[in-house]
Amino acid sequence: MAKTEAFDKHSDMYDEWFDRNQDAYNAELKAVRLAMPASPAVGLEVGVGSGKFAVPLGIGIGVEPSEEMARKAEIKGIRVFRNVAEDLPFGPAEFDFVLMVTTICFVDSVLRSFQEAFRVLKPKGCIIVGFVDKESDLGRRYSANRVNSLFYKDASFFSAREVSSFMADAGFMNPTFHQTLIPGEPTDMVQSGFGKGAFVVIRGVKNHRLPGLENR
Repeated sequence: MAKTEAFDKHSDMYDEWFDRNQDAYNAELKAVRLAMPASPAVGLEVGVGSGKFAVPLGIGIGVEPSEEMARKAEIKGIRVFRNVAEDLPFGPAEFDFVLMVTTICFVDSVLRSFQEAFRVLKPKGCIIVGFVDKESDLGRRYSANRVNSLFYKDASFFSAREVSSFMADAGFMNPTFHQTLIPGEPTDMVQSGFGKGAFVVIRGVKNHRLPGLENR
């Protein structure tokens, strides 16, 4: 079941975070850009929200179950489909990359969401997933306080290793990692790897073989 009620009722409040935390927002954009394929590439953002990432990253198609968020994204010129990540309304091999930013904490099944991304990606296409690492200081605070949060009370947080494992189970290979919002470093610092930064971006490439058939 899509967790959209808070976003439908309080979309302005959610978007205000980006205005209040412009430096952190720009750092997250920078980390995602480093993982994106070279242009031209046809991309899809799953959990597009109001378009805070799709617009500056040049992504013209999104999936968003929250009606209010989808409406905002459409005003910005994005073509939005009212679907969930586990049921994408596209045929096989339509996109060069699929982006999910702070989306996996709201889905019912991370694995199923990644399997759907795999299905709609072209051969050698890539999935790019940005999220708050639950093992970071920020992630631990989010997890501890989620019952008091308007937006995160029903969210599930994951570690970089857990997300990487889901991606591998869905058929993605060659994971690469970027991290930002690193304590003690400038806000816009982006480093490879994970384990230091609160915000992690993982990129995986669509495997030409199905999971579990590597030895055949």
